[in-house]
Amino acid sequence: MTRHPKITFIGAGSTVFMKNIIGDVLQRPALSGARIALMDIDKGRLEESALVANKLIATLGVGATAETFTDQRAALDGADFVVVAFQIGGYEPCTVTDFEVPKKYGLRQTIADTLGVGGIMRGLRTVPHLWKICEDMLAVCPNAIMLQYVNPMAINTWAIAEKYPQIRQVGLCHSVQGTAHELAHDLDLPYEEIRYRAAGINHMAFYLTFEHRQPDGSYRDLYPDLVRCYREGRAPKPGWNPRCPNKVRYEMLTRLGYFVTESSEHFAEYTPYFIKRGREDLIEKYGIPLDEYPKRCIEQVERWKDQAEAYRTADRIEVKPSHEYASTIMNSVWTGEPAVIYGNVRNNGCITSLPAACAAEVPCLVDASGIQPTFIGELPPQLTALMRTNINVQELTVKALMTENREHIYHAAMMDPHTAAELDLDQIWSLVDELLVAHGNWLPEWARIRETKAA
Repeated sequence: MTRHPKITFIGAGSTVFMKNIIGDVLQRPALSGARIALMDIDKGRLEESALVANKLIATLGVGATAETFTDQRAALDGADFVVVAFQIGGYEPCTVTDFEVPKKYGLRQTIADTLGVGGIMRGLRTVPHLWKICEDMLAVCPNAIMLQYVNPMAINTWAIAEKYPQIRQVGLCHSVQGTAHELAHDLDLPYEEIRYRAAGINHMAFYLTFEHRQPDGSYRDLYPDLVRCYREGRAPKPGWNPRCPNKVRYEMLTRLGYFVTESSEHFAEYTPYFIKRGREDLIEKYGIPLDEYPKRCIEQVERWKDQAEAYRTADRIEVKPSHEYASTIMNSVWTGEPAVIYGNVRNNGCITSLPAACAAEVPCLVDASGIQPTFIGELPPQLTALMRTNINVQELTVKALMTENREHIYHAAMMDPHTAAELDLDQIWSLVDELLVAHGNWLPEWARIRETKAA
């Protein structure tokens, strides 16, 4: 009797994301009979996701089954693959807190889910729950592969590898392949004719090569074309989201010589150059989308109202392939058919100019043996230097979590490039105090304080 893979989805109430991943999975013949375990603490959203999953199964006419769980360990029991996608504290209250408290100090952010004071707080809220998943996996599915889609990606991946090195895990983001599509579009070239190699840390990986296949089979370097495109004012193209015009990344290309894989709205807050008090000219010049993440959250909530109703009433659900790597990984592990993906893993010498313990984003070979990172070597020194400013924050946040030493939270904020460029030490300490008080029980016990202290 053919055994079908069991795929557990933790945070299945993220219905649209679940739909994309499961839709990809069910279109793979080797995975089409999968046993899908959907787990979430929100019973209402869980029911909506189950309805969508079952309609996907019916639409595609496959033999998969979907079951719902509110008990995490029960959902994980016997799993082969574990997809993790949740947000601890949600948009309200935690994301709002991550934006509104720093604003009192004049510290403005765009996304605040990966680095900066917002990313630090999100890491403190998130990692303990990921560790609980690891504990349950070791108990009931120790050989499963965790496909981790939660931010702050680098902090999460680092912290899991530090405490649970035996867990087979990879942090997944769509920035590498997504940006490659964007750049092909900017240059009016078919994506299928593009070849690239990228490496770094999540949200700060760079294309080390970006090339176009020529009729004779050779490849041409596209970096001169990208620089010319920007300097001639042809990028970004008309019709792009006006809140995210992408100028930051193109400007940094002209300064560093390489294009970063994550968006301008993210990159603007990972560096100290673009968001500054009293410099509204910079905000306007580079189109910095301040408070972008809260705006997206509000828009997403509004869209979901109509989308949920459409899913409930539809007989069939259209299935389109996504750019996510999850189904590619599952298919390669299950069938042995090799594939290459970009994943976040413990560095362990893949990038020799970065710390061995940090979470690196590199090309990975996937086959029946699992996920094997490839060797990159030394990065250009200017890229290494910029990444280290972000790694400092990640390392101190992980150190705080591992040692339960609250002082390291302040140290992490102190080292953040954007925060340090805007606030003095007393302000940083006071801001962290207020955030720890405001987040309260969303944080692990050792990180909580009951009231702000005098600076």
